[in-house]
Amino acid sequence: MRFSLIIPCYNEADTIPLLLERCKEVIRYPDVEIILVDNGSIDNSPKVLLNLLPKYPGCRSVRVEKNKGYGFGIISGLQAAKGEILGWTHADMQTDPQDVLHGLKLFDKYGPNVFVKGCRYGRPFTDTIFTIGMSVFESVLLGKRMWDINAQPTLFPRSFFEAWQDAPHDFSLDLYAYFQARNSKIPVYRYPVLFGKRVHGISRWNVNWNEKRKFIMRTFDFSFQLKSRIKKGMK
Repeated sequence: MRFSLIIPCYNEADTIPLLLERCKEVIRYPDVEIILVDNGSIDNSPKVLLNLLPKYPGCRSVRVEKNKGYGFGIISGLQAAKGEILGWTHADMQTDPQDVLHGLKLFDKYGPNVFVKGCRYGRPFTDTIFTIGMSVFESVLLGKRMWDINAQPTLFPRSFFEAWQDAPHDFSLDLYAYFQARNSKIPVYRYPVLFGKRVHGISRWNVNWNEKRKFIMRTFDFSFQLKSRIKKGMK
């Protein structure tokens, strides 16, 4: 298996039908699988997946019985994946799953041992300012150039994932993976990805400035943990 794409789904019953349709183009490629992680959903997601997945060869699901965080869902999918190249993206359709096809071309161009990540455009002005601020903070604190940390998709070789230790179970997973690539001196390649509106539902963190504040505080806490581990010689 060449590539496995992980898509964590939490209460995305209304989005899953469109998501699977957009995955059609991805699974047309040989040796590709898509794993939709039912990340402890309490809506109708399990039933929707059960009914629709047989219509989409190349797509399968993994069930997490209790939601333990965005990162936990992704890690659960990565552990079940068979691909030599692994990656993830979001289920909310703000980034199209077909964006991974452009990312895979960078592996063809630069070789198997690279870290590939989208770079968002088309976002609201306030969100862009927020991203700039967080990028500058992380770059200064961690001593590595970090930009648009939460952009999707994210792709990397299986060997990179197998070297992870104590990866976070929340939204800090994006920061962890990106930093590990920088810290390990794996070549990082970015490419533009259009960031649209959610098809259904609402974001769990990007609702208002109070939720953003909570997200910032959690990210700061994990960032300082990373900084501490750097001082202790984290590999």
